[in-house]
Amino acid sequence: MTLELHNVTKRVGANLHIKETSLVLEPGHFNVLLGATGSGKTSLIKLMAGLDPLASGTIKMDGQDVTRLSTQKRNISLVHQFFINYPHMTVYENIASPLKVAGMAKSEIQGRVEEAADILQLRPMLHRRPHELSGGQQQRCALARAIAKESKAVFLDEPLANLDYKLREELRDQLPDLFAGRGAVVVYATSEPEEALLLGGKTALMQDGRVTQFGPTAEIYRNPENVDAASVFSDPPINTARIEKRGDAAHLGDVSWTLSGVAASLADGPYTIAIRPHHVLPLPSDTANVRMPGEVQVTELSGSESSAHFEMGQGSWVSLSPGVHPYQVGETHEFYMDPTACFVFAPDGFRVA
Repeated sequence: MTLELHNVTKRVGANLHIKETSLVLEPGHFNVLLGATGSGKTSLIKLMAGLDPLASGTIKMDGQDVTRLSTQKRNISLVHQFFINYPHMTVYENIASPLKVAGMAKSEIQGRVEEAADILQLRPMLHRRPHELSGGQQQRCALARAIAKESKAVFLDEPLANLDYKLREELRDQLPDLFAGRGAVVVYATSEPEEALLLGGKTALMQDGRVTQFGPTAEIYRNPENVDAASVFSDPPINTARIEKRGDAAHLGDVSWTLSGVAASLADGPYTIAIRPHHVLPLPSDTANVRMPGEVQVTELSGSESSAHFEMGQGSWVSLSPGVHPYQVGETHEFYMDPTACFVFAPDGFRVA
């Protein structure tokens, strides 16, 4: 089973909401759509699920053109971030509902419902109604319905977004196992880079209705092809700045450092660098040795990490480091950048080093 998108687009009025997109999504791993709110993740899922019409292009499932088939005829499941269950039905009836619509025999329905309920630890709750469940249990019910249906494609549109932290972590860990070996194409939309990395598989980075890069998740994280891809795959936001290369040195305002490797061999001229916040530290190290004094604007403490937003010259920067650091808003603090961790991009936005 494969899900293929060939030059698909979507229009909302006169606006092209999804730019021309081609993807081949396969089973055996998660296919993650990663992007900020408004980047087009949900719109693309609606196109794949048949909920919205294409402006152009085709969609194929297992080689069959399903572009004009209704959602019901595509044999897909869709789980939203909101707990969508039928309030008048029991958990059992909610899980069984698509199987009944398909005209399946009662004995087979019971077997599938009980199997899905066991996988998602819902067996004791099969006779309850949704209002008697916690948020996590309601989302488990929606996931169980998708599993019991044995769809060819399962679309998970930020399914954990409305759960508390503990439940989100628990379900996220379980999700790959829930769909393993079922032969379905699983598409998972999220705005959290960390979630994409935890799920693994392949990721399509989305920005402004366009896929900016698609491939193995870890590989994209390590090797973004362009500035947009680097920006999408970073939380906190990646630091970007214009530099001027002259000889073997990079110049950023009053700060300069010696380039090495591929970056040193580039032609002189303007470039953009991007560096993730955890490579900008409040203390020097063997590699984090480019001194960057800046005025602290915002500071946050999250668990065992400290972050600081600071102004240096005309630019804003973010540092993320382990431990607790005594930043004071309004004071100048020294930070240290690791130049070996910089991505270098040409003026057209594509990576050159």
